[in-house]
Amino acid sequence: MDKTKMWRWIFYLSGLIIVALGISMTIKGYKLGIGPWDVFHVGLYKKFGLTIGTWSILTGLLIIGGTAIIFRELPKIGTWLNMILLGVFIDIFNWLLPDPAAIIPQTILFVLGIVVMGYGIGVYMCPNIGAGPRDSLMLVFVEKFNFSIKRVRTSIEVIVAICGWLLGGPVGVGTVIIALLIGQFVHYTLPQSKALLLKITGENEKEILW
Repeated sequence: MDKTKMWRWIFYLSGLIIVALGISMTIKGYKLGIGPWDVFHVGLYKKFGLTIGTWSILTGLLIIGGTAIIFRELPKIGTWLNMILLGVFIDIFNWLLPDPAAIIPQTILFVLGIVVMGYGIGVYMCPNIGAGPRDSLMLVFVEKFNFSIKRVRTSIEVIVAICGWLLGGPVGVGTVIIALLIGQFVHYTLPQSKALLLKITGENEKEILW
């Protein structure tokens, strides 16, 4: 493996770990509400057991299967790794992180979790190794029905959050905050991560496919 590929994989895998840490931090601050997809995963966990990370993997597998049938092609290896590793690391961090009962430490964990998640998404996306299953689902509706990304993402997250809430997942002001702020964070963290990757590898911007 050459230097460029090695660093792309380092960024990708590190980013997934950081995202998982951020997700787990927001889950620990559940009294404020958590992200739409996490509401769904927590709801499934409360209703049927297993673990939150396991439901993240199973949901991702179902989405990957559906998108593969629609596009008639298998996703990149990065998409499969995203599905598996994100779920695994969410469970690891859920086990490692404390479970504060008071609202103040929960709020601190929640706010820090949003920042960590935003940076993690920027880091894992910048090498362009493979979109996550949920991003692939969004692209299906964008490409097949010519809807805007904003409209599709918002609609999917609203539907998922409602389903998760019906299953018993924690919906609150934090759910709305995450839905509104994560995109804004990534708007800044993705270019920063991209610039750092290019600096380390010595590539110019045209040498990475975006």
